[in-house]
Amino acid sequence: MTSLTELLTDAQHGHFPPADGGLTILPQPSPRDVGVIAFTAHTVVFADVEPAWVRERLPPGDLSAPLCPPFLQALAGRTGRRAGGVDLIALAGPLPGPPPAGLEEVTDSDHPRVARARRYRDAVRVWTTGDGDLLAVGRGVAGRWEAAVEVDPSRRGRGLGRLLAGAARQVAPGPVWAQVAPGNAASVRAFLAAGYVPMGAEVLLAS
Repeated sequence: MTSLTELLTDAQHGHFPPADGGLTILPQPSPRDVGVIAFTAHTVVFADVEPAWVRERLPPGDLSAPLCPPFLQALAGRTGRRAGGVDLIALAGPLPGPPPAGLEEVTDSDHPRVARARRYRDAVRVWTTGDGDLLAVGRGVAGRWEAAVEVDPSRRGRGLGRLLAGAARQVAPGPVWAQVAPGNAASVRAFLAAGYVPMGAEVLLAS
């Protein structure tokens, strides 16, 4: 495996790193993207650091160590970044047809969710219902398509999260990934209900 882009593309086709308790160390796919992805019994670290430095800090056979604070803090210090939270990453294939009626693309949104999407993704496009509900899709880690949704607090509990997560599958040009905080159970349920399949866990390091 020579690049994170290749690894994620293989994962999109159902070909995962071997579940052998191993560790794969890859270069950063871009100056922005540094982090750790944990698949089933296999961890991937993508950062422009010496592989020996990484291996010295990860005890063999300790599958939890790459996503635990000691290693993440060390990696953050080594790269001059700060570690974010651990996210569930999930994947869904594209769906045909236009997005649901009432969901319109906008180009001038100043919503905080959009601002965050633009910090971590390229080619971000945004759709909204006009009632505070929002879908953002863009190219994130290693160029993969990523989706983020936001439902206005006054409109939660109506299935809108599932609708927006499903709409991402219609507007993205290919397979789309979602990064969801595990503690946000409502969001996890929405993405699962929209057909997303859990792939692993991920921590990104922001500059």
